[in-house]
Amino acid sequence: MSEEFEIRNKVAESGLVNFDLSTLVPKGIRKGIDLKDFLFQEMILKEKDFREKVEAIDTEEYKDAYIYIYNSVDTIVPLWAYFVLTAKLTDTAKKIVFGNREDLEVILMHNAIQTYDFEDMRGKRVLVKGCSDKEIPENAYIELVEQLKPIVKSLMFGEACSNVPIVKN
Repeated sequence: MSEEFEIRNKVAESGLVNFDLSTLVPKGIRKGIDLKDFLFQEMILKEKDFREKVEAIDTEEYKDAYIYIYNSVDTIVPLWAYFVLTAKLTDTAKKIVFGNREDLEVILMHNAIQTYDFEDMRGKRVLVKGCSDKEIPENAYIELVEQLKPIVKSLMFGEACSNVPIVKN
């Protein structure tokens, strides 16, 4: 085959590092626990009833799960209640947070980005993939830029054929 008709992968030859943030999304089951289910008439926290309901939780149902605890009713819940519920589940769950599913995902991605070793991207041209089949919290992209900006030669967002330059060092 002559050189003028040779098919070349210019993206592969460019030295561009493609990074897909969705690869950092922790795998595992997400489960929510609504505190209203532990309240008397879904309104009042009675300590004895609350503790009995927490004690009755089958922790195997939450084994290796990412749990978010929330309260869907407008009731004041004392802080110790979160302690009791968390203490029951902490030995079996992977992570427990207060908030909704989105809050859980933000925290999980924060932890993943903070613990990821980006050293292999030092001094390189990095393209952060723009499309993903997984939902990525916007905050994860902000944290990613914080991690990459000081170490990369250039940072881009999008796809190899169409990207937006972000940083050039």
